Amino acid sequence: MIRPRWEWVLTDADGRTLEPSSSPVFTAQYDAEQWLGEHWRRLAAAGAATATLRHDGAQATPTIMLRVH
Repeated sequence: MIRPRWEWVLTDADGRTLEPSSSPVFTAQYDAEQWLGEHWRRLAAAGAATATLRHDGAQATPTIMLRVH
């Protein structure tokens, strides 16, 4: 059985993908979304401007802007 893979792709303000990805790989969308909700401030402070959730490599949700006000 192959488990689904959910992973956040993070990009900087210029649209470059941050490497290596700071996102773990998840087996459920809920877990991936919960992780981003808990860590987005730290990611934004480290230079991430957007987050896009990918499911087995395909974009699964609209891109989310990470802004610290």
